[in-house]
Amino acid sequence: MISAIVFDFDGVLADSEPLHLTAYQEVLGPLGLSLPREEYYARYLGYDDEGVFRALWAARGWPLTDAQIAALIAEKTAALESIAGGNVLYPGAVACVERLAAEWPLGIASGALRHEVETILRRAGIDRHFRFIVAAGDTAASKPAPDPYWRAAGLHGQSPSACVAIEDSRWGIESAKAAGLWCIAISHTYPVAELLEADAIVTSLDELTPALIRSLDPIER
Repeated sequence: MISAIVFDFDGVLADSEPLHLTAYQEVLGPLGLSLPREEYYARYLGYDDEGVFRALWAARGWPLTDAQIAALIAEKTAALESIAGGNVLYPGAVACVERLAAEWPLGIASGALRHEVETILRRAGIDRHFRFIVAAGDTAASKPAPDPYWRAAGLHGQSPSACVAIEDSRWGIESAKAAGLWCIAISHTYPVAELLEADAIVTSLDELTPALIRSLDPIER
């Protein structure tokens, strides 16, 4: 039976991907590098900060040391904090969290930094509904590797097959499915045609209902 739900964060609960892109652009601009929106969404969304910077430098054939990565991440974090503010949750996010929290324990598996996630949840008054957060740096590998969802299932104390992931990208779907979770995709970020590997697809958080969650598992139908 379904026993727990694990949300991705950016692009699922928080409409924060445009803010992340702007922060990356602010860091890369002084270095003479550009990151157009189309390139970010096609190639880098879904990675954590370290993954984005490593991929960008690898694409250009440049070496990048661990110290340089740490400095870039620190600059990007500062840039994000300077431009972010207020409530960035998608419409229906609070109601969705409260609706599902009444039925199952909830968690988050995200490539965002822990304090970024916690700050947004706390501002919206829904942090109490989440049992745990798996954030950037909490696992040896980040999405699309299965590690974040393996850890999520372990922290829930559940078999991966008893957990449902809520994702918005093909990288996230790949991570969840490789870990053995059910996966529902939401088309906030990508069109439905790019999310077909998920077990179900919705177009808004209002469609994430207990009935939909139970429909995934024949035992609960």
